[in-house]
Formats: sequence, structure tokens, C-alpha cells
Amino acid sequence: MGGVVSKILGGGDEGDRGAAAAAQQQIAEQRAENERMRIQTEEQRRDEAEKLAARRSARLRGGGRMLLSDTRLTPETGLQTTLGSEQVKM
Repeated sequence: MGGVVSKILGGGDEGDRGAAAAAQQQIAEQRAENERMRIQTEEQRRDEAEKLAARRSARLRGGGRMLLSDTRLTPETGLQTTLGSEQVKM
């Protein structure tokens, strides 16, 4: 009868083992969640840093199109000349 009373009152070894296993499982799940959140935060920081670097690069190197000559039909291709000829080929 002592076993019945201890089960009613919440005592006994079986309940302790189940509670300990549940606590260990909860701790493992919490650690996994913390790791997932840490990785997600690192990815967000990396993305923000890449965006900032892209903006900085565009600001420093922007305006290159203004340096292209308006006198050529296709300023991106540049002048195409051959040796011995003074004519510009298009």
C-alpha cells in the first residue's frame, strides 16, 4: 500500500526519472533553439554588412557613366582603330 500512497502524493522513483528526462529534453530543445537564433542573427548581420558595402561601393564608384563621351555612338565600346588608318571604325 505504500506504493499507492507515494504515487498519489507524487513520490516514487518512476516520476523522478520521467521528470528528469522531460527536463533534459526541454533543455536540449532550448539549446537547439538558441543556436538557431544565433545563426539567424549572424546571417542578418552579414546581409546588412553586404548591403552597406554595396551602397558604399556604389557611392564611391558611381557616376562612371558621366565620364563616357557623348561624341561616340557607342561610348561603352570605345574607339576602334587599326594601325596605319586614321579612320574610326564603328
